[in-house]
Amino acid sequence: MDRRSFLSAIAATSFIAAPGAARAQQSGKVWRIGYLGFGSGPSEFVAAFREELRGLGYIEGRNLSIDYRWPAGKIDRLPEMAAELVQLNVDIIVTQGTQPVTAAKRATGTIPIVMTAPSDAVGNGLVASLARPGGNVTGMTYLSNELAGKRLQLLREVVPKVTRVAALVLKNSPVTPPFLEQFRVAAQQMGITLVVREENEADALAGAFAAIQRERAQSIFVQQTPFTNDNRRRIVQLVTQHRLPSMFETRGYVDEGGLLSYGPSLLEMHRRAAYYVDRIFKGAKPTDLPVEQPSKFEMVINLKTAKALGLTVPQSLLTRADEVIR
Repeated sequence: MDRRSFLSAIAATSFIAAPGAARAQQSGKVWRIGYLGFGSGPSEFVAAFREELRGLGYIEGRNLSIDYRWPAGKIDRLPEMAAELVQLNVDIIVTQGTQPVTAAKRATGTIPIVMTAPSDAVGNGLVASLARPGGNVTGMTYLSNELAGKRLQLLREVVPKVTRVAALVLKNSPVTPPFLEQFRVAAQQMGITLVVREENEADALAGAFAAIQRERAQSIFVQQTPFTNDNRRRIVQLVTQHRLPSMFETRGYVDEGGLLSYGPSLLEMHRRAAYYVDRIFKGAKPTDLPVEQPSKFEMVINLKTAKALGLTVPQSLLTRADEVIR
């Protein structure tokens, strides 16, 4: 499904949903969502989710309330926060990332859970299958690990002679080993040496980049995690300071000055989460709502950054890009 079709489908859903939302308002029902994130506060992804809910007729302060929990990257707080949302007796829990949905699933087997962006919903035991999730969990799953080869290929198109690539990944996270496994396989097939740095503390980022420079990495890939997203601006500053051609999973880093991104649109995944919430509010059961994989992948190139690095981006790559920042 292309972007236009995707948005048209959402628009159609919004039109159909409006009468149902009106009935909810007339009945005086105030729906309560518990949002379990992994960062330190609302991001552009949460803003997209809330905007889509408004389009479906759910207005905060009128027929909707949202209780947020932000562990600020402290994984050990997630079970406690998930339990708090269950105790609040929310109507639904929306999660962002693998560990939050895992914590929510362990906290409740009855409250519906809508997940956004877990790395492998089936492999991590969150659902029985994509077509028939089973249990109380459904939503969107994220194809990150499987795209390692494609990202390295795109990076090599911009930096043809690259042989050493750094990978900045999340330390002490269960999602990191399978991610690195895929990345190492892809790197080996392309004759690339992988330089891995695992970090989960903002104060350690400068030291991590100094180590990457000492190990003579010629470019860098940054894993998309709540930690890296919270520290996005600082990471891009360090990438720029060390003059490293950079590849990211999502476009926010490229907007800040990174070189290149390729991956599913997390904004559209969060918008799509609102569709699941609406369906469940209208009586659908999570077990009957298939888990969706991303259908929209976007590539964004920052041409200003390429020029600052002395790189020439092939015209063939520019024509394939969804957006070029000039």
